[in-house]
Amino acid sequence: MKKALLAIALLSISLPGRGEEQRLARPFEVEGGFVARNVVDQAVLAALRKNGIEPAKACSDAVFLRRAYVDVIGTLPTPREVIAFLQDRSPGKRGKLIDALLERDEFADYWALKWCDLLRVKSEFPINLWPNAVQAYHRWIHDAIRRNRPYDHLARELLTASGSNFRVPAVNFWRAYQGREPTALAHAVALTLMGSRFDRWPEARRTGMAAFFSRVAFKRTTEWKEEIVFTDPSATGPVRAVFPNGTEVQIDAGRDPRRVFADWLVTPDNPWFTRIIVNRIWAWLMGRGVVHEPDDFRPDNPPSNPELLEALSKELVLSGYDLRHVYRLILNSSTYQQSPIPRSDHPEARSLFAHYIVRRLDAEVLIDALCSITGSTEKYWSAVPEPFTFIPEDNRSIALADGSITSPFLEMFGRPARDTGLWSERNNGFTGAQRLHMLNSTDIQTRIERSWKLRALLQGARRNPRRAIQTVYLLILSRQPTPAEVAAVEKYGRTAKLNPKQVADDLVWALINSKEFLYAH
Repeated sequence: MKKALLAIALLSISLPGRGEEQRLARPFEVEGGFVARNVVDQAVLAALRKNGIEPAKACSDAVFLRRAYVDVIGTLPTPREVIAFLQDRSPGKRGKLIDALLERDEFADYWALKWCDLLRVKSEFPINLWPNAVQAYHRWIHDAIRRNRPYDHLARELLTASGSNFRVPAVNFWRAYQGREPTALAHAVALTLMGSRFDRWPEARRTGMAAFFSRVAFKRTTEWKEEIVFTDPSATGPVRAVFPNGTEVQIDAGRDPRRVFADWLVTPDNPWFTRIIVNRIWAWLMGRGVVHEPDDFRPDNPPSNPELLEALSKELVLSGYDLRHVYRLILNSSTYQQSPIPRSDHPEARSLFAHYIVRRLDAEVLIDALCSITGSTEKYWSAVPEPFTFIPEDNRSIALADGSITSPFLEMFGRPARDTGLWSERNNGFTGAQRLHMLNSTDIQTRIERSWKLRALLQGARRNPRRAIQTVYLLILSRQPTPAEVAAVEKYGRTAKLNPKQVADDLVWALINSKEFLYAH
């Protein structure tokens, strides 16, 4: 009950309400209008003006720092990193931070996780890649992100790969689907690389595209779980296929039809290719796509801002399909750096990105944050024990390669099963079970009460209660507490007559249950 009273006192200070805009400005936003910094902002601002929507103010440095860390590397900043950034007075510090985050090891870890969701990287049923192939495939994806391979090269390699699933990792693209028939393979290509639901296409169009994958064949070897993906040499006649835009093509018997399709797909002016990947990146960073959901491109689901989608596509092509260029463009924009507090109640404000969209942290990011704060670890398990399924407890969740390896926390907080590759597989909604777990579980209580890290951090501040409060806020919310928040904690300690350790534990418990911690904002 006492903890609940502390939580109520803090939340009443921290969360928005009527007449509180001025009080909120300091921790969450700063004064100043929306300034168009690049083509992203130009397209967004034009759409907002056209609809009479006022954009949000700029977010504060503390909010931007936490947001960038969470969105770019799936990791909370340390208190030392927070203090260094907040004390830095150089005008270009946000851009420098973005560049630094894009080069960190966690960037490749976190975005390999995103791509593994999309590519269905999973050992067990129903995907059945098997552990050896999962490890090879994940390393290939991780390396491509770390080295910033051009996206057209990446897509072409996925589409045309042949060989062993252990030795040519990209061939697992063809294996990571429940069906092996041409229509199933076409479904995987359409969803993953074209952002389209293949099952909604007219039958003639599905048949025409499936022909490009009619000669993909699979063969087992004597090595355990090894499989060869190859172009069937027994087919001697030409292949008649139809591109998704309706263009027919006849492919000679000696040519791999997949290469013909890849040549068509990765051309710079093909709207089936560039728009899909920039829209995915936008959705990953901004909380929703310009076309939403990002794997549901169709005529009756148009982009909310066509000019924005076109501008991002052109930037990708001009950069030589450099995905990090797209990241930088979005992250450095005023659009991304807006406050999460909207200034308009227009029904289109959200879809036109008039403010930063608040959403719950990914399950992997959330459990890693809890482990980092408390100095604890997570226990992973696999439903079907096989070689390579053992994961050390100190392994970060964002670095998990295999969708079959999970934990009760990850399951409860909506980690995708990686059975379909759909955007909707990841559930970042906040449920009653999740609230009860954060509020009442023995696991959370034990992590806090037995935390060696919290004890060490608070040891140096034991004679200075205010410094202890500041340390907890920097660790959990990545900002300094407001005077009102400090006063609320001090009043709670005096009223409840608790020792400093109990006050600190209760404060940690209250803050990790706050929306400010649980959500990207």
